[in-house]
Amino acid sequence: MANDATKNDAGVKEPGHHVLVVDDDPRLCKLLARFLKDNGFMASAAQSAAEARRHMGGLRFDLMVVDRMMPGEDGISLIKSVRKSSDMPILMLTAMGESEHRIQGLEHGADDYMAKPFEPRELLLRVNSILRRTPQPDEPARLELKFGPCRYDLARHQLSQDGEAVHLTVSEAALLRILVDHVNEPVDRMVLAAAAEEGSNPRTIDVQITRLRRKLEADPRQPSYLQTVRGTGYLLRAD
Repeated sequence: MANDATKNDAGVKEPGHHVLVVDDDPRLCKLLARFLKDNGFMASAAQSAAEARRHMGGLRFDLMVVDRMMPGEDGISLIKSVRKSSDMPILMLTAMGESEHRIQGLEHGADDYMAKPFEPRELLLRVNSILRRTPQPDEPARLELKFGPCRYDLARHQLSQDGEAVHLTVSEAALLRILVDHVNEPVDRMVLAAAAEEGSNPRTIDVQITRLRRKLEADPRQPSYLQTVRGTGYLLRAD
């Protein structure tokens, strides 16, 4: 069940691949996202195709798990739309488990198909199997980002200052990774809250950003790198 979750030099497990869970059942959506997080993934949840698009507009995902039957736009329509511009792996979940339905899902771009009810451990195995088969992007030309005395290792997702590893909590590591993925671009507070750990909201994101500033900034009260974008959210500015 390996994914790319790692431990930083302080022994804190950092998040691995980022999965978007799309299901109109709020309980299942929440439980599945929690299960993925407990198994080393980053996970964001959406209860409609429209909400999933908002997430994809602000974040990059490594895989999407999507329900087929949803009110309004269904999973098949969402997959067809995603496939016009993305090769992101997609696992479809549905109560429609007949062979013709599986074939239809695969024909429209799903990489795998599971019928409900399902065993969470099997879903985890399938997610990891899909990710193993997915070609990895080329190593980024920039191996690290620099902001003042701090360095962020893009391959290992580790923060250091003056050559010494900086301890990050799981929540801080997840937030920083999202901001790094969108360096020099504003990220909405609601998007950050949705991608962070369960129970996060814009207020808790503000608190976590304050803590991150203490680790990144010479003067956290006048941040040069982790900046507030009024009316939107936050922006990480690299040197």
